[in-house]
Amino acid sequence: MADRLSDARGFIVAAPSSGSGKTTVTLGLIGALKRLGHTVAAAKVGPDYIDQKYLAAASGARCSNLATWAMSPEQLQARLADHATAADIVVVEGVMGLFDGAEGGGGATADLASALELPVILIVDASRQAQSIAALVHGFATFRPDFQVAVTIATRVCSVRHAAMITSALAPLPMPHLGSV
Repeated sequence: MADRLSDARGFIVAAPSSGSGKTTVTLGLIGALKRLGHTVAAAKVGPDYIDQKYLAAASGARCSNLATWAMSPEQLQARLADHATAADIVVVEGVMGLFDGAEGGGGATADLASALELPVILIVDASRQAQSIAALVHGFATFRPDFQVAVTIATRVCSVRHAAMITSALAPLPMPHLGSV
């Protein structure tokens, strides 16, 4: 994958909002990594049990839940380390939007990225936009300095022309765009 992910022990798949294609892309990435010969450990942010079953089926092993609102950073690190013992890489699917969590704060996917020092693959729904996607991605990448949006993937791209527009719009940003679905 991109250089920003090459040294990571794993990564988090996140998005600006629910319904952006996180689960579909996460399952695809797990499948691609397995086809390349990697052993993948999957995890899900929060107390989800439906996506957890999909992730377990894709990875071929149990899926762990990681929740910053219920676990200390030390507990999260220990849980991740324990879960990843037999894996080359950990793929974590985020929950809701990257910064969404409990009403009083906490529990957001961004909190987990920060606590575990894992890079984020930002999944962006490109439907009904073209160049504006760059402003959206820039905002998500710079909103908090305590974690890194490493790469982007666009979903709901409707044509080759649309994909080219998205790629061109994202080109000036400091993180690579991996592609479009």
